[in-house]
Amino acid sequence: MGQNIAYNKSYIYAISLISAMGGLLFGYDWVVIGGAKPFYELYFGISTIPALQGWAMSCALVGCLLGAVISGMLNNRYGLKKLLILAAFIFIISSIGTGISNSLYQFVMWRIFGGVSIGLASNLSPMYIAEVSPAEYRGKFVTINQLTIVIGILIAQITNWLIAKPVPTDFSTVEILNSWNGQTGWRWMFWATAVPSSLFFILMFLVPESPRWLVKNNKLKEAEKVLVKIYSSLYAASEIENISKSLLSTQEQSKTKILLSSGIKKVLLIGITLAVFQQWCGINVIFNYAQEIFETAGYGVSDILFNIVITGSVNLVFTFVALYTVDLVGRRKLMLTGAGGLAIIYSIVGTLYFFKITGFLLLLLVVTAIAFYAMSLAPVTWVILSEIFPNKIRSTAMAISTFALWSACFILTYTFPILNDLLKSYGTFWLYGFICISGFLFIFIKLPETKGKSLEAIEKEIVG
Repeated sequence: MGQNIAYNKSYIYAISLISAMGGLLFGYDWVVIGGAKPFYELYFGISTIPALQGWAMSCALVGCLLGAVISGMLNNRYGLKKLLILAAFIFIISSIGTGISNSLYQFVMWRIFGGVSIGLASNLSPMYIAEVSPAEYRGKFVTINQLTIVIGILIAQITNWLIAKPVPTDFSTVEILNSWNGQTGWRWMFWATAVPSSLFFILMFLVPESPRWLVKNNKLKEAEKVLVKIYSSLYAASEIENISKSLLSTQEQSKTKILLSSGIKKVLLIGITLAVFQQWCGINVIFNYAQEIFETAGYGVSDILFNIVITGSVNLVFTFVALYTVDLVGRRKLMLTGAGGLAIIYSIVGTLYFFKITGFLLLLLVVTAIAFYAMSLAPVTWVILSEIFPNKIRSTAMAISTFALWSACFILTYTFPILNDLLKSYGTFWLYGFICISGFLFIFIKLPETKGKSLEAIEKEIVG
Protein backbone atom coordinates (compact mmCIF):
# COMPACT_ATOMS: atom_id res chain seq x y z
CA MET A 1 0.00 0.00 0.00
CA GLY A 2 1.74 3.14 -1.14
CA GLN A 3 2.07 6.36 0.75
CA ASN A 4 0.39 8.27 -2.13
CA ILE A 5 -2.95 6.62 -1.40
CA ALA A 6 -5.48 9.17 -0.14
CA TYR A 7 -7.49 7.86 2.80
CA ASN A 8 -10.84 9.16 3.96
CA LYS A 9 -9.70 9.31 7.58
CA SER A 10 -12.83 11.01 8.86
CA TYR A 11 -14.97 8.17 7.50
CA ILE A 12 -12.63 5.50 8.91
CA TYR A 13 -12.64 7.24 12.30
CA ALA A 14 -16.44 7.45 12.27
CA ILE A 15 -17.13 3.79 11.54
CA SER A 16 -14.27 2.69 13.80
CA LEU A 17 -15.57 4.75 16.73
CA ILE A 18 -19.09 3.38 16.32
CA SER A 19 -17.95 -0.24 16.13
CA ALA A 20 -15.55 0.43 19.03
CA MET A 21 -18.54 1.28 21.22
CA GLY A 22 -18.64 -2.49 21.65
CA GLY A 23 -15.33 -2.02 23.45
CA LEU A 24 -16.77 0.78 25.58
CA LEU A 25 -19.62 -1.46 26.74
CA PHE A 26 -17.22 -4.35 27.22
CA GLY A 27 -15.13 -2.13 29.54
CA TYR A 28 -18.12 -0.69 31.38
CA ASP A 29 -19.91 -3.97 31.95
CA TRP A 30 -16.72 -5.76 32.91
CA VAL A 31 -15.69 -3.24 35.58
CA VAL A 32 -19.02 -1.96 36.92
CA ILE A 33 -19.24 -5.06 39.08
CA GLY A 34 -16.11 -4.00 41.00
CA GLY A 35 -17.87 -0.94 42.44
CA ALA A 36 -21.05 -2.88 43.17
CA LYS A 37 -19.13 -5.73 44.81
CA PRO A 38 -18.98 -4.42 48.43
CA PHE A 39 -22.76 -4.05 48.40
CA TYR A 40 -24.20 -6.96 46.40
CA GLU A 41 -22.01 -9.42 48.33
CA LEU A 42 -23.65 -8.31 51.56
CA TYR A 43 -27.08 -8.33 49.90
CA PHE A 44 -26.65 -11.94 48.73
CA GLY A 45 -24.84 -13.01 51.91
CA ILE A 46 -21.58 -14.13 50.28
CA SER A 47 -19.12 -11.58 51.71
CA THR A 48 -17.33 -14.26 53.77
CA ILE A 49 -17.40 -17.10 51.21
CA PRO A 50 -14.40 -16.82 48.82
CA ALA A 51 -15.67 -19.49 46.39
CA LEU A 52 -19.02 -17.72 45.90
CA GLN A 53 -17.30 -14.33 45.73
CA GLY A 54 -15.15 -15.66 42.92
CA TRP A 55 -18.14 -17.23 41.15
CA ALA A 56 -20.26 -14.07 41.32
CA MET A 57 -17.36 -12.03 39.96
CA SER A 58 -16.30 -14.47 37.24
CA CYS A 59 -19.60 -16.02 36.10
CA ALA A 60 -19.96 -13.49 33.27
CA LEU A 61 -16.91 -15.12 31.73
CA VAL A 62 -18.95 -18.26 31.03
CA GLY A 63 -21.05 -16.04 28.78
CA CYS A 64 -17.90 -14.49 27.32
CA LEU A 65 -16.73 -17.94 26.26
CA LEU A 66 -20.11 -18.65 24.69
CA GLY A 67 -20.02 -15.28 22.91
CA ALA A 68 -16.57 -16.03 21.51
CA VAL A 69 -17.79 -19.39 20.18
CA ILE A 70 -20.93 -17.82 18.67
CA SER A 71 -18.89 -15.12 16.94
CA GLY A 72 -16.67 -17.73 15.31
CA MET A 73 -19.61 -19.90 14.24
CA LEU A 74 -21.90 -17.14 12.93
CA ASN A 75 -19.53 -14.48 11.60
CA ASN A 76 -18.96 -16.12 8.22
CA ARG A 77 -22.71 -16.47 7.70
CA TYR A 78 -24.08 -13.19 9.11
CA GLY A 79 -21.11 -10.81 9.13
CA LEU A 80 -19.58 -8.54 11.75
CA LYS A 81 -22.22 -5.82 11.63
CA LYS A 82 -25.26 -7.96 12.47
CA LEU A 83 -23.46 -9.71 15.32
CA LEU A 84 -22.37 -6.38 16.82
CA ILE A 85 -26.00 -5.23 16.69
CA LEU A 86 -26.93 -8.45 18.52
CA ALA A 87 -24.24 -7.71 21.14
CA ALA A 88 -25.69 -4.23 21.73
CA PHE A 89 -29.18 -5.68 22.24
CA ILE A 90 -27.92 -8.23 24.76
CA PHE A 91 -26.06 -5.48 26.65
CA ILE A 92 -29.35 -3.59 27.05
CA ILE A 93 -31.40 -6.55 28.29
CA SER A 94 -28.76 -8.02 30.59
CA SER A 95 -28.02 -4.71 32.34
CA ILE A 96 -31.69 -4.33 33.23
CA GLY A 97 -31.97 -7.95 34.34
CA THR A 98 -28.86 -7.81 36.55
CA GLY A 99 -30.19 -4.72 38.32
CA ILE A 100 -33.55 -6.31 39.20
CA SER A 101 -32.01 -9.52 40.58
CA ASN A 102 -33.17 -10.49 44.07
CA SER A 103 -31.21 -13.71 44.44
CA LEU A 104 -27.68 -14.83 43.69
CA TYR A 105 -29.06 -17.33 41.16
CA GLN A 106 -30.82 -14.56 39.18
CA PHE A 107 -27.75 -12.34 39.42
CA VAL A 108 -25.47 -15.07 38.05
CA MET A 109 -27.84 -15.97 35.20
CA TRP A 110 -28.10 -12.37 34.03
CA ARG A 111 -24.35 -11.84 34.34
CA ILE A 112 -23.73 -14.94 32.21
CA PHE A 113 -26.20 -13.66 29.61
CA GLY A 114 -24.48 -10.26 29.61
CA GLY A 115 -21.15 -12.02 29.23
CA VAL A 116 -22.27 -13.27 25.80
CA SER A 117 -22.31 -9.67 24.59
CA ILE A 118 -18.83 -9.07 26.03
CA GLY A 119 -17.55 -12.16 24.21
CA LEU A 120 -19.08 -10.97 20.95
CA ALA A 121 -17.89 -7.36 21.24
CA SER A 122 -14.37 -8.19 22.40
CA ASN A 123 -13.89 -10.45 19.39
CA LEU A 124 -15.71 -8.55 16.65
CA SER A 125 -15.01 -4.86 17.32
CA PRO A 126 -11.20 -4.98 16.87
CA MET A 127 -11.55 -7.40 13.95
CA TYR A 128 -13.98 -5.05 12.19
CA ILE A 129 -11.66 -2.06 12.67
CA ALA A 130 -8.65 -4.03 11.41
CA GLU A 131 -10.54 -5.00 8.24
CA VAL A 132 -11.48 -1.42 7.32
CA SER A 133 -8.15 0.25 8.25
CA PRO A 134 -5.13 1.08 6.01
CA ALA A 135 -2.05 -0.96 6.91
CA GLU A 136 0.15 1.92 8.09
CA TYR A 137 -2.58 3.25 10.42
CA ARG A 138 -4.16 -0.05 11.46
CA GLY A 139 -2.44 -0.18 14.85
CA LYS A 140 -3.74 3.28 15.72
CA PHE A 141 -7.27 2.53 14.54
CA VAL A 142 -7.50 -0.84 16.30
CA THR A 143 -6.16 0.81 19.44
CA ILE A 144 -9.27 3.02 19.31
CA ASN A 145 -11.14 -0.08 20.47
CA GLN A 146 -8.89 -0.34 23.52
CA LEU A 147 -9.33 3.39 24.08
CA THR A 148 -13.09 2.97 24.22
CA ILE A 149 -12.65 -0.01 26.55
CA VAL A 150 -10.75 2.12 29.06
CA ILE A 151 -13.21 4.98 28.60
CA GLY A 152 -15.95 2.48 29.45
CA ILE A 153 -13.94 1.35 32.47
CA LEU A 154 -13.48 4.95 33.65
CA ILE A 155 -17.15 5.80 33.07
CA ALA A 156 -18.16 2.76 35.14
CA GLN A 157 -15.75 3.73 37.91
CA ILE A 158 -16.95 7.34 38.00
CA THR A 159 -20.59 6.22 37.81
CA ASN A 160 -20.08 3.82 40.72
CA TRP A 161 -18.36 6.54 42.75
CA LEU A 162 -21.15 9.05 42.06
CA ILE A 163 -24.00 6.59 42.68
CA ALA A 164 -22.63 5.19 45.94
CA LYS A 165 -23.35 7.43 48.90
CA PRO A 166 -20.38 7.98 51.26
CA VAL A 167 -19.80 5.10 53.66
CA PRO A 168 -18.48 6.18 57.09
CA THR A 169 -15.42 4.23 58.20
CA ASP A 170 -17.18 3.12 61.39
CA PHE A 171 -20.18 1.63 59.54
CA SER A 172 -20.87 -2.01 60.37
CA THR A 173 -21.67 -4.55 57.67
CA VAL A 174 -25.29 -4.59 58.84
CA GLU A 175 -25.54 -0.82 58.43
CA ILE A 176 -23.99 -1.01 54.94
CA LEU A 177 -26.42 -3.80 53.98
CA ASN A 178 -29.44 -1.80 55.12
CA SER A 179 -28.23 1.44 53.53
CA TRP A 180 -29.31 2.81 50.17
CA ASN A 181 -26.06 1.48 48.69
CA GLY A 182 -26.73 -2.03 49.98
CA GLN A 183 -30.33 -2.21 48.81
CA THR A 184 -30.63 -0.02 45.70
CA GLY A 185 -27.41 1.79 44.78
CA TRP A 186 -25.62 -1.27 43.37
CA ARG A 187 -28.64 -1.91 41.10
CA TRP A 188 -28.35 1.53 39.49
CA MET A 189 -24.70 0.81 38.73
CA PHE A 190 -25.84 -2.00 36.40
CA TRP A 191 -28.92 -0.21 35.04
CA ALA A 192 -26.76 2.69 33.85
CA THR A 193 -25.25 0.36 31.23
CA ALA A 194 -28.52 0.43 29.27
CA VAL A 195 -27.94 4.06 28.19
CA PRO A 196 -24.73 3.63 26.12
CA SER A 197 -25.95 0.19 25.02
CA SER A 198 -29.02 1.76 23.39
CA LEU A 199 -26.85 4.34 21.63
CA PHE A 200 -24.55 1.60 20.31
CA PHE A 201 -27.54 -0.40 19.09
CA ILE A 202 -28.88 2.56 17.08
CA LEU A 203 -25.56 3.73 15.63
CA MET A 204 -24.48 0.26 14.44
CA PHE A 205 -27.21 0.40 11.78
CA LEU A 206 -25.26 3.28 10.18
CA VAL A 207 -21.94 1.46 9.59
CA PRO A 208 -21.22 -0.73 6.54
CA GLU A 209 -20.33 -4.40 6.62
CA SER A 210 -16.62 -5.32 6.53
CA PRO A 211 -15.37 -5.23 2.90
CA ARG A 212 -13.38 -8.43 3.47
CA TRP A 213 -16.53 -10.23 4.63
CA LEU A 214 -18.39 -8.87 1.58
CA VAL A 215 -15.68 -10.12 -0.80
CA LYS A 216 -15.61 -13.49 0.95
CA ASN A 217 -19.37 -13.77 0.37
CA ASN A 218 -19.19 -12.65 -3.29
CA LYS A 219 -20.83 -9.28 -2.64
CA LEU A 220 -18.24 -7.46 -4.72
CA LYS A 221 -20.31 -4.38 -5.60
CA GLU A 222 -21.10 -3.71 -1.96
CA ALA A 223 -17.44 -4.25 -1.03
CA GLU A 224 -16.37 -1.81 -3.72
CA LYS A 225 -18.75 0.86 -2.39
CA VAL A 226 -17.24 0.57 1.07
CA LEU A 227 -13.65 0.58 -0.20
CA VAL A 228 -14.33 3.61 -2.43
CA LYS A 229 -15.48 5.51 0.66
CA ILE A 230 -12.29 4.51 2.48
CA TYR A 231 -9.79 4.96 -0.38
CA SER A 232 -10.54 5.69 -4.04
CA SER A 233 -12.19 3.84 -6.92
CA LEU A 234 -8.78 2.92 -8.39
CA TYR A 235 -7.44 1.47 -5.16
CA ALA A 236 -10.76 -0.22 -4.30
CA ALA A 237 -10.45 -2.49 -7.35
CA SER A 238 -6.84 -3.35 -6.44
CA GLU A 239 -7.77 -4.13 -2.83
CA ILE A 240 -10.65 -6.40 -3.88
CA GLU A 241 -8.21 -8.29 -6.11
CA ASN A 242 -5.71 -8.70 -3.22
CA ILE A 243 -8.41 -9.93 -0.85
CA SER A 244 -9.77 -12.35 -3.46
CA LYS A 245 -6.30 -13.81 -4.08
CA SER A 246 -5.69 -14.42 -0.36
CA LEU A 247 -9.06 -16.17 -0.12
CA LEU A 248 -8.52 -18.25 -3.25
CA SER A 249 -5.18 -19.51 -1.99
CA THR A 250 -6.95 -21.52 0.71
CA GLN A 251 -10.43 -22.08 -0.68
CA GLU A 252 -9.80 -25.73 -1.59
CA GLN A 253 -8.96 -26.68 2.01
CA SER A 254 -11.29 -27.20 4.93
CA LYS A 255 -10.89 -24.87 7.92
CA THR A 256 -9.85 -27.78 10.11
CA LYS A 257 -7.12 -28.74 7.65
CA ILE A 258 -5.95 -25.14 7.42
CA LEU A 259 -5.86 -24.75 11.22
CA LEU A 260 -3.77 -27.91 11.53
CA SER A 261 -1.23 -26.89 8.89
CA SER A 262 2.23 -26.10 10.25
CA GLY A 263 2.20 -22.39 9.39
CA ILE A 264 -1.23 -21.79 10.90
CA LYS A 265 -0.46 -23.81 14.04
CA LYS A 266 2.54 -21.56 14.62
CA VAL A 267 0.57 -18.33 14.33
CA LEU A 268 -2.37 -19.78 16.30
CA LEU A 269 0.01 -20.68 19.13
CA ILE A 270 1.25 -17.09 19.19
CA GLY A 271 -2.32 -15.75 19.25
CA ILE A 272 -3.51 -18.08 22.02
CA THR A 273 -0.42 -17.51 24.18
CA LEU A 274 -0.65 -13.72 23.90
CA ALA A 275 -4.38 -13.82 24.67
CA VAL A 276 -3.81 -15.93 27.79
CA PHE A 277 -0.85 -13.81 28.88
CA GLN A 278 -2.85 -10.59 28.58
CA GLN A 279 -5.10 -11.96 31.33
CA TRP A 280 -2.64 -13.93 33.45
CA CYS A 281 -0.37 -10.90 33.74
CA GLY A 282 -2.77 -10.09 36.60
CA ILE A 283 -3.93 -6.52 35.97
CA ASN A 284 -7.62 -7.39 35.78
CA VAL A 285 -7.65 -8.46 39.42
CA ILE A 286 -6.82 -4.85 40.30
CA PHE A 287 -10.00 -3.71 38.54
CA ASN A 288 -12.22 -6.55 39.72
CA TYR A 289 -10.86 -6.97 43.24
CA ALA A 290 -9.86 -3.40 44.03
CA GLN A 291 -11.80 -3.69 47.29
CA GLU A 292 -9.55 -6.46 48.64
CA ILE A 293 -6.33 -4.94 47.28
CA PHE A 294 -6.94 -1.46 48.68
CA GLU A 295 -8.41 -2.78 51.94
CA THR A 296 -5.17 -4.69 52.46
CA ALA A 297 -3.35 -1.43 51.72
CA GLY A 298 -5.30 0.26 54.52
CA TYR A 299 -8.11 2.14 52.70
CA GLY A 300 -11.83 2.39 53.62
CA VAL A 301 -14.79 1.76 51.28
CA SER A 302 -15.30 5.38 50.12
CA ASP A 303 -11.55 5.87 49.65
CA ILE A 304 -11.45 2.64 47.66
CA LEU A 305 -14.09 3.89 45.20
CA PHE A 306 -12.12 7.11 44.71
CA ASN A 307 -8.85 5.21 44.26
CA ILE A 308 -10.54 3.09 41.62
CA VAL A 309 -11.38 6.29 39.70
CA ILE A 310 -7.69 7.24 39.89
CA THR A 311 -6.66 3.89 38.39
CA GLY A 312 -9.20 4.32 35.60
CA SER A 313 -7.93 7.82 34.79
CA VAL A 314 -4.34 6.57 34.53
CA ASN A 315 -5.57 3.70 32.37
CA LEU A 316 -7.15 6.20 29.97
CA VAL A 317 -4.14 8.55 29.80
CA PHE A 318 -1.66 5.78 28.99
CA THR A 319 -3.95 4.24 26.40
CA PHE A 320 -3.44 7.49 24.49
CA VAL A 321 0.30 6.78 24.75
CA ALA A 322 -0.32 3.42 23.06
CA LEU A 323 -2.50 5.10 20.43
CA TYR A 324 0.40 7.30 19.32
CA THR A 325 3.23 4.77 19.68
CA VAL A 326 1.85 1.47 18.40
CA ASP A 327 2.52 2.34 14.73
CA LEU A 328 5.68 4.31 15.55
CA VAL A 329 7.52 2.10 18.04
CA GLY A 330 5.95 -1.18 16.95
CA ARG A 331 3.93 -3.97 18.56
CA ARG A 332 6.86 -6.13 19.72
CA LYS A 333 8.74 -3.44 21.64
CA LEU A 334 5.60 -2.28 23.45
CA MET A 335 4.71 -5.84 24.44
CA LEU A 336 8.22 -6.43 25.82
CA THR A 337 8.07 -3.13 27.74
CA GLY A 338 4.76 -4.08 29.32
CA ALA A 339 5.76 -7.60 30.31
CA GLY A 340 9.12 -6.53 31.74
CA GLY A 341 7.71 -3.51 33.55
CA LEU A 342 4.93 -5.49 35.22
CA ALA A 343 7.35 -8.20 36.34
CA ILE A 344 9.45 -5.61 38.17
CA ILE A 345 6.48 -3.79 39.69
CA TYR A 346 4.81 -6.99 40.93
CA SER A 347 8.00 -8.10 42.63
CA ILE A 348 8.10 -4.78 44.52
CA VAL A 349 4.35 -4.86 45.34
CA GLY A 350 4.70 -8.40 46.70
CA THR A 351 7.65 -7.31 48.83
CA LEU A 352 5.69 -4.36 50.26
CA TYR A 353 2.80 -6.65 51.17
CA PHE A 354 5.27 -9.13 52.73
CA PHE A 355 6.70 -6.43 55.01
CA LYS A 356 3.21 -4.97 55.66
CA ILE A 357 4.08 -1.60 54.12
CA THR A 358 0.76 0.01 53.13
CA GLY A 359 -0.62 3.38 52.08
CA PHE A 360 0.31 5.76 49.26
CA LEU A 361 3.41 3.93 48.03
CA LEU A 362 1.37 0.81 47.33
CA LEU A 363 -1.28 2.84 45.53
CA LEU A 364 1.45 4.51 43.44
CA LEU A 365 2.87 1.14 42.37
CA VAL A 366 -0.57 -0.21 41.46
CA VAL A 367 -1.20 2.89 39.34
CA THR A 368 2.22 2.48 37.68
CA ALA A 369 1.40 -1.14 36.84
CA ILE A 370 -1.83 -0.02 35.20
CA ALA A 371 0.11 2.59 33.21
CA PHE A 372 2.48 -0.05 31.83
CA TYR A 373 -0.42 -2.36 30.99
CA ALA A 374 -2.47 0.39 29.34
CA MET A 375 0.31 1.40 26.96
CA SER A 376 1.29 -2.14 26.00
CA LEU A 377 -0.40 -5.47 26.73
CA ALA A 378 -3.96 -4.16 26.91
CA PRO A 379 -4.27 -2.55 23.44
CA VAL A 380 -1.40 -4.16 21.54
CA THR A 381 -2.60 -7.73 22.18
CA TRP A 382 -5.87 -6.92 20.41
CA VAL A 383 -3.99 -5.23 17.56
CA ILE A 384 -1.83 -8.32 17.04
CA LEU A 385 -4.76 -10.74 17.28
CA SER A 386 -6.74 -8.72 14.74
CA GLU A 387 -3.94 -8.78 12.12
CA ILE A 388 -1.86 -11.96 12.31
CA PHE A 389 -4.44 -14.50 11.07
CA PRO A 390 -5.06 -15.26 7.36
CA ASN A 391 -8.23 -13.86 5.76
CA LYS A 392 -9.80 -17.26 5.14
CA ILE A 393 -9.77 -18.31 8.80
CA ARG A 394 -9.48 -14.93 10.57
CA SER A 395 -12.90 -15.13 12.23
CA THR A 396 -12.33 -18.73 13.40
CA ALA A 397 -8.77 -18.15 14.61
CA MET A 398 -9.78 -14.90 16.30
CA ALA A 399 -12.65 -16.71 18.03
CA ILE A 400 -10.28 -19.44 19.25
CA SER A 401 -7.87 -16.83 20.64
CA THR A 402 -10.70 -14.87 22.25
CA PHE A 403 -12.05 -18.09 23.76
CA ALA A 404 -8.60 -18.74 25.22
CA LEU A 405 -8.46 -15.17 26.53
CA TRP A 406 -11.77 -15.42 28.35
CA SER A 407 -10.94 -18.90 29.65
CA ALA A 408 -7.75 -17.46 31.12
CA CYS A 409 -9.69 -14.51 32.49
CA PHE A 410 -12.19 -16.85 34.16
CA ILE A 411 -9.38 -18.79 35.82
CA LEU A 412 -7.67 -15.56 36.91
CA THR A 413 -10.83 -13.95 38.30
CA TYR A 414 -12.19 -17.06 39.99
CA THR A 415 -8.91 -18.06 41.62
CA PHE A 416 -7.82 -14.66 42.96
CA PRO A 417 -9.82 -14.81 46.23
CA ILE A 418 -8.61 -18.38 46.75
CA LEU A 419 -4.97 -17.56 45.91
CA ASN A 420 -5.13 -14.44 48.06
CA ASP A 421 -6.34 -16.59 50.95
CA LEU A 422 -3.76 -19.35 50.44
CA LEU A 423 -0.68 -17.42 49.27
CA LYS A 424 -1.56 -14.06 50.85
CA SER A 425 -1.26 -10.86 48.84
CA TYR A 426 2.52 -10.97 48.57
CA GLY A 427 2.59 -14.55 47.23
CA THR A 428 -0.15 -13.82 44.72
CA PHE A 429 1.66 -10.83 43.24
CA TRP A 430 4.96 -12.70 43.13
CA LEU A 431 3.16 -15.43 41.17
CA TYR A 432 1.88 -12.85 38.66
CA GLY A 433 5.42 -11.48 38.42
CA PHE A 434 6.76 -14.91 37.48
CA ILE A 435 4.07 -15.20 34.79
CA CYS A 436 5.14 -11.81 33.39
CA ILE A 437 8.76 -12.96 33.16
CA SER A 438 7.61 -16.04 31.23
CA GLY A 439 5.51 -13.85 28.93
CA PHE A 440 8.48 -11.57 28.28
CA LEU A 441 10.61 -14.53 27.16
CA PHE A 442 7.87 -15.87 24.87
CA ILE A 443 7.39 -12.48 23.19
CA PHE A 444 11.14 -12.01 22.78
CA ILE A 445 11.56 -15.40 21.12
CA LYS A 446 8.34 -15.90 19.14
CA LEU A 447 6.63 -12.61 18.26
CA PRO A 448 7.52 -10.97 14.91
CA GLU A 449 6.94 -7.27 14.19
CA THR A 450 3.83 -6.50 12.12
CA LYS A 451 3.61 -2.70 12.02
CA GLY A 452 3.05 -1.05 8.64
CA LYS A 453 2.22 -4.25 6.78
CA SER A 454 -1.01 -5.15 5.00
CA LEU A 455 -3.02 -8.07 6.35
CA GLU A 456 -2.18 -10.01 3.20
CA ALA A 457 1.56 -9.24 3.56
CA ILE A 458 1.52 -10.36 7.21
CA GLU A 459 -0.15 -13.61 6.09
CA LYS A 460 2.62 -14.29 3.57
CA GLU A 461 5.38 -13.48 6.06
CA ILE A 462 4.13 -15.44 9.09
CA VAL A 463 2.29 -18.33 7.49
CA GLY A 464 4.20 -18.59 4.24
